[in-house]
Amino acid sequence: MSLLARPLRAAVCTVLVLSGCVTASPAAADEPSCGHGRNLRYVVTFDRGTPESTARAQVTGACGATTVYYPQIAVAVATSGDPSFGTRVGLDRAFSAQAERLAAQRATEVKPQPARATLAATDPARVPTADLSDRQWDMKMINAGRAPGVSDGSRDVVVGVLDSGIDPDHPDLSGALDRDDSAGCLTGAPDRSPSAWVPTTSVHGTHVAGIIAAADDGHGVTGVAPGVRVASVKVIDDRGYADPEAAVCGLMWAASRHMRLTNSSFFVNPWTLSCIRGDDRGVVHEALARAVEYSTSAGTLNVAAATNEAVDLTPSARSGSPGAGSGCEALPAALRDVVAVSAVGSDRVKAGYSSYGLGVIDVTAPGGETGECVLSTVPGGYAPLCGTSMAAPHVTGVLALLASAHRDAGPRQLRRTLDNQAMPMPCPADYDLTGDGTQDAYCAGYEGFNGFYGHGMVDALAAVAPRGRPDPAR
Repeated sequence: MSLLARPLRAAVCTVLVLSGCVTASPAAADEPSCGHGRNLRYVVTFDRGTPESTARAQVTGACGATTVYYPQIAVAVATSGDPSFGTRVGLDRAFSAQAERLAAQRATEVKPQPARATLAATDPARVPTADLSDRQWDMKMINAGRAPGVSDGSRDVVVGVLDSGIDPDHPDLSGALDRDDSAGCLTGAPDRSPSAWVPTTSVHGTHVAGIIAAADDGHGVTGVAPGVRVASVKVIDDRGYADPEAAVCGLMWAASRHMRLTNSSFFVNPWTLSCIRGDDRGVVHEALARAVEYSTSAGTLNVAAATNEAVDLTPSARSGSPGAGSGCEALPAALRDVVAVSAVGSDRVKAGYSSYGLGVIDVTAPGGETGECVLSTVPGGYAPLCGTSMAAPHVTGVLALLASAHRDAGPRQLRRTLDNQAMPMPCPADYDLTGDGTQDAYCAGYEGFNGFYGHGMVDALAAVAPRGRPDPAR
């Protein structure tokens, strides 16, 4: 998805509890002389096994305050008004998306765009009640809803929708929403109050949630797995950004709540494009890689959209290794433990906007193209949207069906079964979308596994059929 900048808050480092700085008296010889400036958030990585007390002391000593520390992955979220905080901690350990965007705005003299008007609360009485299933071409493409009487999924399966929030009052989602497991993560620490996880300016999270779990009630639309529950985990702010600390918080929260799956229809990046290039982005890569690897080990399988820049993606290394030095590294999609999803249009051909990449894309699903997008829930009713953001939740829904049928299957088993059940799709013989005689992208690989479609189109019917039994080998 295209992400916009988040407004920055102005604050001054004035007292110890906020920034580790003392301004009422001269600094002692062993205390840093803290600078004053805009209070910014940072994600900070430490050596694995670092105790929380040590991590907090290092943050305080660098003129910062710790918001939260995740000891399982040795990653902290901190704030500081000292412009030198990153340098004090070490630029190879601390990163601020807010600072990065602020520097870019100063360099280009581009002012932040104002946020959109706040969404009005849904009035269920005004939500259209007509059955719109005949417009869900996407569900037909993945064989969803073709087997009356088969399982719609289990309420024991909770899917964390890491996004911009889910409308709790939409009639197609209110019964599926797991309020107890919902949380806001914009500060980097989970906040369970409803005001922290409901949508404000964006319809995106509600749309994604509907693709996964909209009720099969004869009204509106129906999701891939209408019997499962979804948790609203808000990681995308009102400007469209998913900052690294918010994504880490969302992944760690989902793991702590034992969610079987998460859906990430976003990219973690404070820059204009989804690509991360160069060693200066190593902190972002390391923090996200640790969070994904931990959540996978805790039993949560993560699904992510491949992004919409039509670029050839590079696989990301595991934690402890530097990020991709060249090529385009999209996070979290390119991480090895993540199920990365590309998008196709109604013609079953890779959508022109969809990013791709051999060794990155695992499977494909409907994302739509201009004129025929994917219809789903939005606050106040229903609307069509296009993107890999829409493709990913189709896959998450199929995995939710698999998880419902096979409750003891771990992330690797579910992923292997998904891949084995996918309908293979060969590379296009001709991918000239504009008709100018030039290929718009190059598909590497073979029919069973390639850079456009991975293992192929996901199959919801196969997930609930007897042959959907997971491979016992891990």
